Amino acid sequence: MSKVRAKKHLGQHFLNDENIAEKIADSLSLEGYKTVLEIGPGMGVLTKYLLKKPFTTYVVEIDTESVDYLRANYLQLSDRIISEDFLKYDLKKVFKDEPFAIIGNFPYNISSQIVFKMLEMREQVPEFSGMFQKEVAERICEQKGSKTYGILSVLVQAFYDAEYLFTVSEHVFSPPPKVKSGVLRLKRKEDYHLNCDESLFFRVVKSAFNQRRKTLRNSLKTFNLSDNLKEDTIFGQRPEQLNVQDFIELTQKIENDTV
Repeated sequence: MSKVRAKKHLGQHFLNDENIAEKIADSLSLEGYKTVLEIGPGMGVLTKYLLKKPFTTYVVEIDTESVDYLRANYLQLSDRIISEDFLKYDLKKVFKDEPFAIIGNFPYNISSQIVFKMLEMREQVPEFSGMFQKEVAERICEQKGSKTYGILSVLVQAFYDAEYLFTVSEHVFSPPPKVKSGVLRLKRKEDYHLNCDESLFFRVVKSAFNQRRKTLRNSLKTFNLSDNLKEDTIFGQRPEQLNVQDFIELTQKIENDTV
């Protein structure tokens, strides 16, 4: 079968550098799982290196042309190709409650949504590795005090240790994107359960950064804080001044607040 045509509406940029594909595959530690899910394998440049590893590889691919290519060229994978939209598909149909790692050269246009879905499945995903637009990868790994530190930084780092691994030139893709890419690895923390209401934590972080120029006293008004709580010094700060632990403590304060 001939090569797959890259489709702009799917954000496809096919990696054609074998060394980089192998480095991405090698970024997985193989700790705490026996199964890996690759998102958006395209023509399998990364898949071929995953298939050499001592775990079971599944792939999820929305592009039917890519699915046909993989079935024709990777016969050993044929019964582990999920021809679905990762963002909409219920992965428990395949993995049930078993742990699995996620890896991929992620389409830039849905990369943040992929991370948010991974966070929803954090009980099952001990490790996550892959390629993003460079700025997004840096944002996920960023620390407090930076202009790029935000919702993704805090929510990911609350549950995972984030490590920026290396930068990838735009010239190793077909077609080349207009920006550089970055590869990161996320390893779930040993204790990844927060000492607060986790759904409230998500709401607090998102509300705070949605109005990042305001102090927390103003950006969190919808939580109907008591006058006493609003006097707490933490509410005079802006969200980029708080690290993950600060946000956990902030959530605890809101949780225990009585108007």
